[in-house]
Amino acid sequence: MEPVHLPNYMKDDHVSQETKNLISSLPSGKDFVGVDIHNYKGCWYYPNLLQAVLDVQKHFKPRDTDIIMASLPKGGTTWLKSLVFAVVHRDEYRENPQIHPLLSQNPHDLVPFLEVELYADSKAPDLAKFPSPMIFSTHIHLQALREATKKASRPCKIVYVCRGIKDTFVSGWHYRNKLHRTKLDQSTFELMFDGYCKGYVVYGPYWEHVLSYWKGSLEDKENVLFMRYEEMLEEPRVQVKRLAEFLNCPFTKEEEQSGSVDEILKLCSLRNLSNLEVNQNGTTRIGVDSQLFFRKGEVGDWKNHLTPHMAKTVDEIVECKLRGSGLIFQ
Repeated sequence: MEPVHLPNYMKDDHVSQETKNLISSLPSGKDFVGVDIHNYKGCWYYPNLLQAVLDVQKHFKPRDTDIIMASLPKGGTTWLKSLVFAVVHRDEYRENPQIHPLLSQNPHDLVPFLEVELYADSKAPDLAKFPSPMIFSTHIHLQALREATKKASRPCKIVYVCRGIKDTFVSGWHYRNKLHRTKLDQSTFELMFDGYCKGYVVYGPYWEHVLSYWKGSLEDKENVLFMRYEEMLEEPRVQVKRLAEFLNCPFTKEEEQSGSVDEILKLCSLRNLSNLEVNQNGTTRIGVDSQLFFRKGEVGDWKNHLTPHMAKTVDEIVECKLRGSGLIFQ
């Protein structure tokens, strides 16, 4: 396989000596493209990423007005970021929709990642510069995230989007192909699939990540919202209204009658966002081409990539891992 391009969070050049010592004691290995990956408290991280997660836990203190949008990579992140931003800030652009930031900025620049961006180069960035409410994004497991949020005076709102594992895997495969700027072959596809099934994937295992937020939403419904990507596609108006209710900014009857919900859905649709100039030719602050965050966004695209045996294998694993939780995937 050709040498691959590595984004900063996959490298090991921002790791303190203390974290190097920690890494030396952790279960470690290499991911499907041969990059070092380490297991910390049940989750897998690249070296720089682990350093950033530790810094988030130590230094990040959200305000009670802040919102944290959580997900697994390629689990519906881009769409939910745009929806949360549009719902929260809808009053600011009601009179001048043509200047809406989503028309000129990628959703990932409007809703910055805690560990991939803000804490990637600085152990304690100045968050006071951000307006309130501020929307942050993370891929961190809920238990790891709570090491940071417990420092807040009151809990902030956490919104989690969950996407079926087979589509998440396939979307992630295509993303990694483009991210590494090389063509990964079928054998590498099978290695990544094997890693997914074993839980050996960044931020994984998948089922542990999903279960952490699922259980969190059952235990603390006021502050943790669990959303399914498939339900968002199937009944978008219902789910966006549910999102607004949770964030304490429900749509009024007048807004619904005037079409505000539908306008937000149209603005945030993947078709609309992917066709914008900024998302076709722009680059996000973390150095990733904006177009990489947009693909099909369909449910069931995994059928074009996974063999029946692969699909059965992963379904059986997930069913076993989620048994008794009340969380079921069709």
